[in-house]
Amino acid sequence: MTTHDKIIIGIDPGTNVMGYGILGIHGKKPELIALGVVKLNKFDSHYLRLLRIHERVLGLVEQFLPDEMAIEAPFFGKNVQSMLKLGRAQGVAMAAALSRDIPITEYEPRKIKMAITGNGAASKEQVREMLRRILDIAPEKLDIELDATDALAAALCHHYESSRPVSLAGPKSWKDFIAKNPDRVK
Repeated sequence: MTTHDKIIIGIDPGTNVMGYGILGIHGKKPELIALGVVKLNKFDSHYLRLLRIHERVLGLVEQFLPDEMAIEAPFFGKNVQSMLKLGRAQGVAMAAALSRDIPITEYEPRKIKMAITGNGAASKEQVREMLRRILDIAPEKLDIELDATDALAAALCHHYESSRPVSLAGPKSWKDFIAKNPDRVK
């Protein structure tokens, strides 16, 4: 079993299906640990669905002990009720992570797609195929709902974003440099 320097849980929130992906980072190399979905349509009550999301995310957190969470931000749709329900699902998943002091980063769907495929308008199938190639996953392991691969994509996007070097942008001008470094001026 590989030990990981960092574990990232990715969540694709939903009120019918919630996807999750667990990514382990060893050195700088990401690898798939777990992937799946939580089917919520068997619950008639929206409140029971929210409870199940909280319970399942908390269970995943306790099982895999992630260091960070990446979650897909809701996109703006035309149906206000759907947006509210999706926002609640996202909030409940976030609350589960926060209850265990896990830092959370939200990513817009376009940013996730751009990070994985280079195309912010890529299809879910294109994202899945790129994940398969990047993480060297057997195709049969990805024969799962696209919500799961979307969650894994959020985790991988977070890995890419958090491992980027800190901006090396220097001072804006010589005046700015002198003001910040008076001891270096002779």
